[in-house]
Amino acid sequence: MAQLWGGRFTKETDKLVYAFNASIGFDQKFFHEDVAGSRAHVKMLCKQGILTDEERDQILAGLDGIEADVDAGKLKITDTYEDIHSFVEANLIDRIGDPGKKLHTGRSRNDQVALDMRLYTRGQVQEMDGLLKHFLETILSVMEANVDTIMPGFTHLQKAQPITLAHHMGAYFEMFKRDRLRLHDIYERMNFCPLGSGALAGTTYPLDREFTASELGFYGPTANSMDGVSDRDYLIEFLSALSTMMMHLSRFSEEVIIWNSNEYRFVEIDDAYSTGSSIMPQKKNPDIAELVRGKTGRVYGALMSLLTTMKGIPLAYNKDMQEDKELAFDAMDTAKGCVALFDGMLATMKFNNRVMADSARHGFTNATDAADYLVNHGVPFRDAHGIIGQIVLHCIDRGIAIDDMSLEDLRSFSDKFEADIFDAISMETCVNKRLTVGAPGHDAMLSHIRLCREYLS
Repeated sequence: MAQLWGGRFTKETDKLVYAFNASIGFDQKFFHEDVAGSRAHVKMLCKQGILTDEERDQILAGLDGIEADVDAGKLKITDTYEDIHSFVEANLIDRIGDPGKKLHTGRSRNDQVALDMRLYTRGQVQEMDGLLKHFLETILSVMEANVDTIMPGFTHLQKAQPITLAHHMGAYFEMFKRDRLRLHDIYERMNFCPLGSGALAGTTYPLDREFTASELGFYGPTANSMDGVSDRDYLIEFLSALSTMMMHLSRFSEEVIIWNSNEYRFVEIDDAYSTGSSIMPQKKNPDIAELVRGKTGRVYGALMSLLTTMKGIPLAYNKDMQEDKELAFDAMDTAKGCVALFDGMLATMKFNNRVMADSARHGFTNATDAADYLVNHGVPFRDAHGIIGQIVLHCIDRGIAIDDMSLEDLRSFSDKFEADIFDAISMETCVNKRLTVGAPGHDAMLSHIRLCREYLS
């Protein structure tokens, strides 16, 4: 058992206790971050005269060799080490001897793990940002191709008013755009370096924390050493942002699942993103959308777990905080996979434009515009609302749409109808006369798309 703390103890830790305490099974995920932090720390120790140039160069060469061998598969990270920090340090000492024992000068495992987790999370924030940007490009390409593709808009899952596919997709563009903005906010708050905080009270060595922060791409060092080793706000914020993003993906998935049903037939999912049934040969199931919807709860679970872990921890570091990793790593990988797969599914999805347009027309989505027509011809709104309601009932009984009725039929409900009613309640008119900011009208939609393109560029 390779440990960093044996001097105080007179006998070995019980094997079950050791296994329960160890974190190598999951914290090996930030091996590269641990090596990067050690490089910066060693350079700073030399700059401050705590190590000689020769010792610095020996340690750096040793770290380079360990990293290269791990990457090449020549050196395995095994559970004979308690954690990734002891793995790196023990192998360094094996390779270069006594200079390797000086690596940990002025550093605690507390600020070391705080640094590694922050570096790893920062990288994940950047990676997720890139995935979301690509996903937004895909959404925008669907918008640009469907400015005039009419479909029903829904409230209460009931057909409400006609919109366009571009308008519908534009709503998701705004959601995922906000998700990116949240990631930017998190990055700005988290990008400060805990290295040099020591166990909790700093150190008597003359460390240059500004130097190590700069070496590692941080804005500067954390302002309080106790907070430096015990802060996981940035991780909670990231998991919260991922949970919100997954909620957006889950809503989108729910719609794809509905649209893919035989009753709607709005979309056809590419074979590469569907599966069949083991018994029913006609089936083409929206498995990716269903899995994304299901995995949303998994990401929520990681957030709730960390909030629960952190809620009762006194300052500063406590072993409970080791529980910040496994579920967080899983949530990060899950969220990244969901975005990438949904992106691919959307990019290859076919939209049945005619079916969507017919659904809007036969769903009486122009009923509001028909009522507005009567209002514009002097009928009080409440009366107009009642007249159109009667017309809708008439159409339902006959299995027709409002614009399938003759002018004579319409006038039997109100003598205010004229020949121009059919143009006034056509799907194209209903959509395109809505030109306020954020509306689905052609010109308004082009303006929105232009702003979206400017944002992405």
